Amino acid sequence: MKHLFFDLDNTLWDFDRNSKTVLQNLFKANNFEVKLGVDFEKFHSFYYEKNNELWHLYYFNKIKKEELRYRRFHDTFLNFGLNNLQLSKSIADDYVQISPYSKHLMPDCIEVLEHLVKDYHLHIITNGFAEVQNIKIDNCGLRNYFKQIIISEEHGLTKPNLEIFRLAEQLTNATSDKCMMIGDNWVSDIEGAIGAGWKAIYFGKTVPENNQQINVAVISDLIHLKKIL
Repeated sequence: MKHLFFDLDNTLWDFDRNSKTVLQNLFKANNFEVKLGVDFEKFHSFYYEKNNELWHLYYFNKIKKEELRYRRFHDTFLNFGLNNLQLSKSIADDYVQISPYSKHLMPDCIEVLEHLVKDYHLHIITNGFAEVQNIKIDNCGLRNYFKQIIISEEHGLTKPNLEIFRLAEQLTNATSDKCMMIGDNWVSDIEGAIGAGWKAIYFGKTVPENNQQINVAVISDLIHLKKIL
């Protein structure tokens, strides 16, 4: 039996859609259009890039969890002229408490899992935080599809660290040649998996230009997995 390891955010759980909705509600409730002098789309565009930048640092252990959580808001507020660390931490807490209860999954997620679970052992490897990721998984009815759910924070390891892939092999009693990673982040999911000797499927539009020599399948929607697996 082969083992398929899925990333969670923006692979199964629609992080971008769920996050944007929560941020929009917080933006409106706190009257940030007036306080920052900017509309939501401009606010969200900067926040989105800042959040990705900080997560990249977190993957490589360059910042800690708490710093990531508040800095994405604090740096965004600073960009629009508001310097209020206490407010940044308060909004960060509100966001973390609300967002994991959002229920939007990526299109065709359940249909694809129902199809794949018949022929593969399914697992999750996610770089998210334990208390948040577990709520997402349970609230959306995903847990029963997966034999192992490996959350980086619980093990002190993050993708693309080789050791989290070796841990996954140990926990699932699988060898590297039987493992495949499916995820939307080129660095943490694809480069991490390839470095561990796994196969990989990139859930994205196109392979980054400087990595096109790496031979991986590319899908732009989950339903395509039914055709290639």
